[in-house]
Amino acid sequence: MAKKMDFEEFLRIVRTRRCTRKFKPDPIPDEDVEKICETARWAMSGANGQPWEFLIIKDQKTKDQIAELFKGNRERVFNIERTRIEDLRMPAYRDRPDTKPALQTAPVLIVIVGDRRTVQASVLYSNFVFGEGGPGAVYQKNMANATQLLCLGAAALGLGAQWCSVNSSWEDSLKRLLDVPEELQIPTIIPVGYPDGKRPAYRRPLRELIHREKYDRSRFRSGEDIFNFIKELRKRTREAYAKGI
Repeated sequence: MAKKMDFEEFLRIVRTRRCTRKFKPDPIPDEDVEKICETARWAMSGANGQPWEFLIIKDQKTKDQIAELFKGNRERVFNIERTRIEDLRMPAYRDRPDTKPALQTAPVLIVIVGDRRTVQASVLYSNFVFGEGGPGAVYQKNMANATQLLCLGAAALGLGAQWCSVNSSWEDSLKRLLDVPEELQIPTIIPVGYPDGKRPAYRRPLRELIHREKYDRSRFRSGEDIFNFIKELRKRTREAYAKGI
């Protein structure tokens, strides 16, 4: 039987983890970066395919180049996001972003590199049908599991991290910059560092999430409920941005 750990300590780490967007310039020891990657190395993956690799970036020139690629994508995001009504618009895109991204200011970037070929370790049937997220979902979940553990590993060391998605509009340029082979992918970059401020946390109460035996339809949220929920989320985020955190 596996030895039990202190559950409250584990829950404390989970609850204190934040997506950090503002970092102190203090350097991160190499051994701490390796500890974070060691955490992610033990992530779950379909049929133990383990598609992840970790590219560590500390050189400021490289971070500046990555940030420039990201800024080009950020402009494309802004042009779409501005079509929303302001109350639902992501706060970072209410106006054209002009701040330095965390990709440029964090002491360390962990570029998560994925090898989709490893999906062949799992049953191929999942790549041809819609079920657990549709074709390709197993690979995406594998990478997401590693990302989650990486961020928890950072939190356990008192560090902040941010989940920064890489999409097709700048992935190819990023791969060329970092000399990543064509067969591989870069789904995510994680800036890591000591947080400069702490964002407030908000999660729905557990009583709203658990159903017993059958779905409790009295708690089903209407379209209006979801609209108001997102509107409230945006309000909370705007308040955090206003405080510079």
